Amino acid sequence: MKKALKVVGKVLLGIVAVLAFFLIGTCVYDKICLASEKDLLENQIYGQKVEVYGHDMSIYVSGSGDHTLVFMAGSGDSAPIIGYKNFIDRFDEDYRVVVIEKFGYGFSDAFDGSRDVETRVAQNREALKKAGIEGPYILCPHSYSGLESVYWAQNFPEEVEAIVGLDMAVPAAYDMMDEKHIDSESSVYFWSRVARNAGIVRLIAGATIPEGYSDMEVKSAMALVCSRFSNETFANECKYIIHDRTVIESQAMPDVPTLLIVSDGTIDEGWIGFENDYAAQITDVTTVQLDCGHSVYIEEPDKCEEAIREFMKGI
Repeated sequence: MKKALKVVGKVLLGIVAVLAFFLIGTCVYDKICLASEKDLLENQIYGQKVEVYGHDMSIYVSGSGDHTLVFMAGSGDSAPIIGYKNFIDRFDEDYRVVVIEKFGYGFSDAFDGSRDVETRVAQNREALKKAGIEGPYILCPHSYSGLESVYWAQNFPEEVEAIVGLDMAVPAAYDMMDEKHIDSESSVYFWSRVARNAGIVRLIAGATIPEGYSDMEVKSAMALVCSRFSNETFANECKYIIHDRTVIESQAMPDVPTLLIVSDGTIDEGWIGFENDYAAQITDVTTVQLDCGHSVYIEEPDKCEEAIREFMKGI
């Protein structure tokens, strides 16, 4: 029996040693890569930076036309400009296209102030102003930034010509959220940062980047993911979900021309129903149902482009 326990102990010790060696190796490798990527991150080659609330905020502007499409990233997107680039390149011959990278996203700075919806929208508006982009805008939110678009249209209707939801979240999608859910989400973000700092994220990040990007875009996206993924600025947005939902639902839903491009709903239980209920509150609304996952503009770019161009004919 003692001999068997010794064997088991040696095996367990060996496993721990291998795991420790692996983690040390991934951490060292990640730190070497981060050092080599420093110039890539500091010398931004995509878009520009403008000063907002005393910090640098990244914004991409391309094309020209009578309408301005403002694309807004989903929750925690580490590289919004690069992630959107292949899709928005389809439109910049006919429209001015803009991508806003909120604080904590992409090339933008961290920000330790409030991350409530009022602050995020104020910062978005300031970034556009500093970049010389005048409204009205056609807001094109994906996922969580749908809340920002709704609040924006509620409180600054003269600035919002229309909303194009790329499987955008609507307020009702967060009605089930409570403090317990938020604590759970915060815990996930914490351990995600641990994994990033240990270099584990670098091992899997490459598989998350869709095909069709240039070598430089892939390198930039990898650098951003491995240095910014699940950072504190982004993670703090979660703490304001209940506040944001309450503020938005205290006002009538904005009745502006709206296109809702909706995924297959696998992102969350009841998702399609929430989208349809939101659409029922709007006079001028078009809903396009797609049979694909949450990132509709990546998974079905042709159908999304067709829907947007058809919608734009009525603007």
